[in-house]
Amino acid sequence: MIDRERVVREFCELVSVDSPSYGEREITDVLKRKLREIGFMVTEDGAAAKIGGSAGNICAYLEGERDAEPILFCGHTDTVEPSRGKRAVLHDDGMIMSSGDTVLGGDDLCGVTEILEGVRHLREEGIPHRPVEVVLMAAEEVFGKGAKAYDYENRRFRSKEAYVLDLSGPVGSAALAAPTMIGWEARITGKAAHAGFAPETGVSAISAAARAVASLAPGWIGDDTTMNVGTVRGGEANNIVPERCTVTGEVRSLDHEKALAVIEQIRGTFMEHAGDAEVEFLTDPHLTAYRIPEEHPVVRRFLRACGRLGLPGDTTVTLGGSDNNILLLHGLTGIVLSCGMRAVHSTAEYTCAEDLVKGAGLVAELLKDME
Repeated sequence: MIDRERVVREFCELVSVDSPSYGEREITDVLKRKLREIGFMVTEDGAAAKIGGSAGNICAYLEGERDAEPILFCGHTDTVEPSRGKRAVLHDDGMIMSSGDTVLGGDDLCGVTEILEGVRHLREEGIPHRPVEVVLMAAEEVFGKGAKAYDYENRRFRSKEAYVLDLSGPVGSAALAAPTMIGWEARITGKAAHAGFAPETGVSAISAAARAVASLAPGWIGDDTTMNVGTVRGGEANNIVPERCTVTGEVRSLDHEKALAVIEQIRGTFMEHAGDAEVEFLTDPHLTAYRIPEEHPVVRRFLRACGRLGLPGDTTVTLGGSDNNILLLHGLTGIVLSCGMRAVHSTAEYTCAEDLVKGAGLVAELLKDME
């Protein structure tokens, strides 16, 4: 049985450590110590220098049964803002909430805590288990910057399969597919003029942007793709025809080629409505879509473990990204597991003790499975 009191206490302890993206030094040191106490060999890579952060990615390995293939578990060390001074509030019914003025940090400290406790439980009870790799990535919340900076060439993974604990909802569900995510930016340049004396000599960049934006249709495109216009910035003063305007947005799609096609449609729309203005259109590909088949061993093992634990074993897709999108580009096949975090990226974020217990139990059960 997972130690309920201990897993809740450890979660609340980790939550109390500030760990905003690029500022994970303290939480990284805490987690490295905890992993070593469990018995892991622990190192930290050089991602911090590459991304301009205070800490890199944590890489840990623990021997297990020698005739079994290792499994990798992944979480991330950073949290979104507002996060300074986080404090977990534990209620009598097991609900764990933020104090209301910050996020809780369950994204992703729910997953991190469950990984620690699941492996710790196996070690303390002397239960045979697979070799286990743990990678805790920095700066995941900024489109996986830490995972992108990982030194895959010189720090090769021993595992071929991975479970990333970074999905909202009750423990016992897993996302088998996630989207391509592409940021876009349209930089429109017109011609400045005095708006009172000679407006006819100017070219309004804002007007060109407005025509393009009005022709777009943000929201769902079919049932697997979304497009959004996120910001519009431009103009200098009310008496100047605006020379410059910048519009930004994003596209997400479970179909990579469809995402690229939508980006080209947006580009074409801005070009079409530019009039006498000039348009520079930039894209920033954040993540690449994937879909893991249900018959893959990494999925079948998850379903077996859920069956033994009485968990639902639901499989789904998500339009949110994670480090799993990046790991799949480097030879691992993984799925993203729900870890009990809810209302993430808000000050209403919460989790519950029961999910922390179930999540740790699921980690342990996956490592016990030798098939």
